[in-house]
Amino acid sequence: MTETCQEPDPAPQPVVEDEALDWLGNPVSCKDCPHEENRAAGLCEFGRTCVNDRRGKRIDRFFAADPSQADRYLGHPYFEVRVLAAKYASLFRLPSLMNDPEPDVRAMVALRLPKPRIRAFVKDPDRRVRMTVVRRLDGEDLVPLLLDADYGVRMAAARRAPPALLIRVMHDEDAEIRREAARRIVDTLVAAMAGDDDPTVRAIVAERLAPERLRLMVHDPDVRVRFTVAERIPLADLDLLAEDAEEIIREVVAERWKTEGGV
Repeated sequence: MTETCQEPDPAPQPVVEDEALDWLGNPVSCKDCPHEENRAAGLCEFGRTCVNDRRGKRIDRFFAADPSQADRYLGHPYFEVRVLAAKYASLFRLPSLMNDPEPDVRAMVALRLPKPRIRAFVKDPDRRVRMTVVRRLDGEDLVPLLLDADYGVRMAAARRAPPALLIRVMHDEDAEIRREAARRIVDTLVAAMAGDDDPTVRAIVAERLAPERLRLMVHDPDVRVRFTVAERIPLADLDLLAEDAEEIIREVVAERWKTEGGV
């Protein structure tokens, strides 16, 4: 048998670092850098750790190695430098960036400032900033975010808000947010969602509602809801579902009468 000759695998090529360019696209040079002392101390490295480089990872390494430099760069014209400087800068210097034109800078400020100082961001025009605020605020401070124009912000706020505040979203235009409300809203308000337009919301209500109050839902138009009602309603009220149009509901009724001692 003739052996098939195969070309040898090419030798692996060395990984070449991306070219070191500044935020304007010009080559980076250490010659004019004001941080000679950092280079001498091994705190920066051309093509890897450099505040003048346009790559975020390289800028971040620079500030991580020497956070004391961050305050000097909060006004830098390149937004990536301002973002990463804000990550390491003194908290006392951050309020000056609260109105920065770049959303990523404002989001970093919102991430670091004390909670009382970031309430102003609940009306920020950029959702990235408001999403950051949602992750940090608590209690009543979340109310404006529960009413936010953006679905994602409202959803995040609904997942964090105390159950008593979910009354604000029990009639939200988005069914997913109403489902979150139905799952977590205080018990005294669950019945108020029994007439929701979405059957998946009503199904959650049927799972949570006190059994003695399930009479409210025995005529629900969705079989999934009535099935849950049939499983949970007190035996004394089972006859309300005994002649249901769906056979599967009638079977649940018959099985419960049989196993739980009903007539």
